[in-house]
Amino acid sequence: MSDADRRLILDLIEDIPDFPKPGVVFKDITPLLASPKGLRAAISALVELAPESIDVVVGMEARGFILAAPVALELGAGFVPVRKPGKLPGDLYSEQFALEYGHETLTVKTDAILPGARVLVVDDVLATGGTVGATAALVSRLGAELVHVAVLMELGFLPGREKLAELGIDQYSAVVTV
Repeated sequence: MSDADRRLILDLIEDIPDFPKPGVVFKDITPLLASPKGLRAAISALVELAPESIDVVVGMEARGFILAAPVALELGAGFVPVRKPGKLPGDLYSEQFALEYGHETLTVKTDAILPGARVLVVDDVLATGGTVGATAALVSRLGAELVHVAVLMELGFLPGREKLAELGIDQYSAVVTV
């Protein structure tokens, strides 16, 4: 990725103080998504981070969907959504985890990924590692192989990277770190 694209991405991420609760500074990617040049730079950078031979790209609700689906298309891979409870029909696996400001649960269909499939997890942000950790647990329950995690931005002041290491996730990269 060029320095100009990195700068463009950083310039299009807006800080929203005290959202969703006081003391949290939300990193809003809406301006990035609204910019065709910014969105293209973000998707291209995430594709560059992907290892070879990916079968499935997994994206988490909600902003992970926006990034993961076009990455999957660029890689010639399938896309599988990981969603909040009540959003998917059929038999599901679920995983609860802690956020930096609460708790959440993610679900995936029990037949969404074939056993042995090579999986790339794509999300917008790595904060405390809870979302990625829960998604990795779901991928494991499906019998698939998590080969890499790629995020648009890492919040370097939070322990997300350390959490991933504790979970044995060592194939990780971020487009930008803030």
